Amino acid sequence: MLHGVDVSSYQPTYSTKGQDFVFIKATEGRSYINPHQGAQASRAREAGCVVGFYHFLWPGNIAAQARYFVEKCASRLGDVLIVDWERTSAGTYASNAQKDQFIREVKALRPDRHQVLLYCNRDFWLNHDTTSYAGDGLWIADYVKAGHPRIKAKWRFHQYTDSPLDKNVGQFSSKAALKKWANDE
Repeated sequence: MLHGVDVSSYQPTYSTKGQDFVFIKATEGRSYINPHQGAQASRAREAGCVVGFYHFLWPGNIAAQARYFVEKCASRLGDVLIVDWERTSAGTYASNAQKDQFIREVKALRPDRHQVLLYCNRDFWLNHDTTSYAGDGLWIADYVKAGHPRIKAKWRFHQYTDSPLDKNVGQFSSKAALKKWANDE
């Protein structure tokens, strides 16, 4: 298992020691951009980590949100792109069809540059998802022993704790294998 963290604007700086990948919140809806994402990505790249960016999906205006995400995130060739599908601060969430549409829109906007993943928690995967569509892979949040999420689906990444920050493992044999996958080679 490889190790990684995910960060947002709440962690403008973070340690890359022992990390193989870093996923960074880039955007939310059609109005929020993480002002630290460029510096956060530079820190990860300097440490040799695979970098990913995620978009916190709101219901509605899915094509516009996908465009906003790919235009505003600081991604480069080989970075992973991710949709974060969960409840908003208003208690709403994008429908299953909207989640699927967002993944397809991002893949269409970046057809040869990035792997596109779905991030969701165990509850959403088991009780809201009806298609099991996760694009190029599933990143599942379930706060149990690292690498042992309580789902039957194949997953690529597992967020197993949020204390003191979001920690994850990736199901890859080596950092080289992760980089090769991220570059879609």
